[in-house]
Amino acid sequence: MDNPASIHPNRNLLILHFTVFIWGFTGILGALISINAVQLVWYRVLIASLTLLAYFTFSKTSLRISKKQFFQFFFTGSIVAIHWILFFYAIKVSTVSVTLVCLSSFTLFTAILEPLIKKKSILIPDVIIGLIIILGIYMIFKFESGYTLGIILGLLSALASSLFSTINSTLVQKSDPKIIGFYEMAGAFFWISLYRLCDQSLLSESFNLSFKDWSYLLLLGTICTALAYVAGVSVMRTLSAFRVALITNLEPVYGIILAFIFFGTKETMSVGFYLGATLIIGAVFLYPIYKKRKNLS
Repeated sequence: MDNPASIHPNRNLLILHFTVFIWGFTGILGALISINAVQLVWYRVLIASLTLLAYFTFSKTSLRISKKQFFQFFFTGSIVAIHWILFFYAIKVSTVSVTLVCLSSFTLFTAILEPLIKKKSILIPDVIIGLIIILGIYMIFKFESGYTLGIILGLLSALASSLFSTINSTLVQKSDPKIIGFYEMAGAFFWISLYRLCDQSLLSESFNLSFKDWSYLLLLGTICTALAYVAGVSVMRTLSAFRVALITNLEPVYGIILAFIFFGTKETMSVGFYLGATLIIGAVFLYPIYKKRKNLS
């Protein structure tokens, strides 16, 4: 009997595009929600964890893992938390466009971190792509100096994202990605709660948010986090790694377009910014193409 997933490759392609579009939309929600970055991510991972728990309960999926796996996932969740907090903090102090372009440097950090963590040699073409991204970042720094803090936070967010993604690429070889995602989000919730207990902000948490903030948070935690994660993982099993990487790189493009629609002139940048952004996004698009040709040769 044919695999249903293989019968509808175009449907899976549309689902992946929609998933990446949703990821691009998270930046918009981050700018629209009025609470601070730490509080925002705390609510996000709480809602996402509960949503995934409901999904696993409904689908009768076992959450049983070994003690070693539990600690691996839980501690990786702390890096996920740092990534999201830095991401939303960068949006709060700069713009969605600046943050998303800086997040594209994820490719640069991965090209450096993955060989170090997995003890492989760094490839020369990876270095060249990295230098192009660095040039793009330099141009953004030069022409958008008013957003220096946002740029630095966006780059640190990309570094954290690259770190936990590289760790996950190893963990996923032995565990279900959805199970990993659930425990990492639960871990992120635990570590942020611990931090909020230390600074005593959690003790005064009243859950008394505006209707608008609650609406955006529920959308962020359910559709943009839990549902997008499950959908993204399901189609990645039927589409090639090359196609997935290429489409995933559309996230900053979708996000920047959405930012213009929602925020208009606030998202208008200098010519230097767009030149730098073109270099970064162009290099990011070239990366999977180079990887595919390298594997074919």
